Amino acid sequence: MKHPDTAHPRFLVAFDVIGDPTPQGSKTKMPNGAMLEGGTADLRAKRINWRNAVADAARERVELVGKLDGDLELRVTFRFAVPKSRTKAVEANGGIGWKNTAPDLDKLVRSCGDSLTASGLIRDDARLVHIRASKVETVAWTGASIELWRAGHG
Repeated sequence: MKHPDTAHPRFLVAFDVIGDPTPQGSKTKMPNGAMLEGGTADLRAKRINWRNAVADAARERVELVGKLDGDLELRVTFRFAVPKSRTKAVEANGGIGWKNTAPDLDKLVRSCGDSLTASGLIRDDARLVHIRASKVETVAWTGASIELWRAGHG
């Protein structure tokens, strides 16, 4: 992955999260009005594990940079294992290629923003005013590369 320009005046923090990126799930409204996470018990557990992994990695950065507030830019690349059917094509492309199948990128971003807020690294994911996000398949590690920047132009 391309490393951020840490000398840039808007750069705040960058870190990687190892794991299996899992999107934020849809809610199901119960007859009593309660809202519950949808999906199977296994999917809910996978979702919780991923959100905890992101929050734990972000929490480690709070001591370095404090709680971030103001206009923030999130740059995130979600990394998935290459299916065996495409391994040779991806390896020929330097070991990385676009992932144009599920899960949805917007739901992955939503899960990431919620986890960054839960970690205390950012005050609120509403502070994310600019997002650069991508999904790739890779023959290397899986998870996410996350960067936070002060929002700005240039």
